[in-house]
Amino acid sequence: IWTEDSFTFRGDFYRFNEYSLKPKPPQVPEIFQGGSSRAARDMASRVSDWYFTNGNTPAEIAKQVDDIRVKAKANNHSVKVGVNAFAVVRETEDEARAVLAEIIAEANPDAVNAFGHEVKNAGKASPEGEGNWAKSSFDDLVQYNDGFRSNLIGTPRQVAQRVVDLKRAGADLILLGFLHFQEEVEYFGKHVIPLVRELEDAEAAASLAAE
Repeated sequence: IWTEDSFTFRGDFYRFNEYSLKPKPPQVPEIFQGGSSRAARDMASRVSDWYFTNGNTPAEIAKQVDDIRVKAKANNHSVKVGVNAFAVVRETEDEARAVLAEIIAEANPDAVNAFGHEVKNAGKASPEGEGNWAKSSFDDLVQYNDGFRSNLIGTPRQVAQRVVDLKRAGADLILLGFLHFQEEVEYFGKHVIPLVRELEDAEAAASLAAE
């Protein structure tokens, strides 16, 4: 519907019959898709521009990225990867961990458990019988897209290094959540982003020196 007139499609959930969208967008919007299952990666490797996955360690993110990019290449397609994360950045790691512990302690257990029950049941409907939250603990589910698992919890330098690690694992974008959004976004921009750039510049310089 973005590129042609008289579009017809008959699927299980959407149907179009000789549909023409006017005016058409000046550029085709990018398709964003969420998921972490193999079925989600298979779909993204065929049709999506962006694949967003739940928070996880760099090693686990790298496995997903490798899988999706091999499949995308076979489909003559390219996909960018976004990762969910929740940042708690403080002057010391102990302070950051204490804030995280307080967030989890203040969570509503009934709401968290109900969410976990529903999403894990939904995951069982996937072809492999599991979904995004199959391995999520109660603590993980407090931040509902496993943002704590990306471990952006600590001092500015610790968090900056973990951002670099996620990017090295293949993340093109990190979707961040914060406890106090306005103040902490500003703090992150002032104290973490410059360190990320510093670390990446140092890596690039070391790579050039090694050649």
